[in-house]
Amino acid sequence: MIDTHAHIYSKQFDGDRAAMLARTFAAGVEKILMPNVDSESVAGMMELAAQYPAQCFPMMGLHPCSVDANFEKELQMAEDWLSKYPFIAIGEMGLDLYWDKTYFEQQKESFRIQATWAKTHGLPLVVHCREAMPETLALLETLADERLFGVLHCFTGTAEEAARLYDMNFRVGIGGVITYKKGDLAAVVAHIPLEQIVLETDSPYLAPVPYRGKRNETSYLPLIAEKVASAKQMSLTEIASATTKNAIRLFFERKPTIVGQTTQQATS
Repeated sequence: MIDTHAHIYSKQFDGDRAAMLARTFAAGVEKILMPNVDSESVAGMMELAAQYPAQCFPMMGLHPCSVDANFEKELQMAEDWLSKYPFIAIGEMGLDLYWDKTYFEQQKESFRIQATWAKTHGLPLVVHCREAMPETLALLETLADERLFGVLHCFTGTAEEAARLYDMNFRVGIGGVITYKKGDLAAVVAHIPLEQIVLETDSPYLAPVPYRGKRNETSYLPLIAEKVASAKQMSLTEIASATTKNAIRLFFERKPTIVGQTTQQATS
């Protein structure tokens, strides 16, 4: 399996990072994709990429919660890094209206700039969306073309919203939220095409049941895969194989989904 979104450089792992990664690899998670947040997260992320070059792969981008009045300086740092290292994706970036709406216009401008980077470099775009699904979909639809593809990470939307993303060559990242009763994401996942789904933990955040409320870690990815398997009425082996192929196609082969997928097809 591939964990397509995990902040394993977080300080929350400073006491047992090597042991946590050992548990992860023993659990069958062979690759971990690491989203950047801002200039402060780069050093730890790149150190892990150097330590585990065959298992840990960094992205480069600016998280919307790090966008402020001086966001151009952060974007310049990210763009400089893009010119000197082969990152796996642009991200994580996006829109977040949960904490603060003060810099919403700057978030949108940062979004547009990073989407342009994705097109220029031929990289997938890893989109963060919190309390901003209508705004995110509307913005993506203004940017969508045959060069733009990626994933909306930590997807918690509807089957119809997943279909709109699929029309724009975007997969959905399914994480620990699928194990929560509130919202019933499993019922939504049942209607999402399997080829659109990739797995993630978003560790150290959003731990799946039975670890909800505790620190999440990448070794818990099989718990998420099991819930997806249940929702799709398939075996764990089938889900692991399919989602791994999806992640490889998206991040390592850098191929979009099926262009022209219709809403009716995606929800059938």
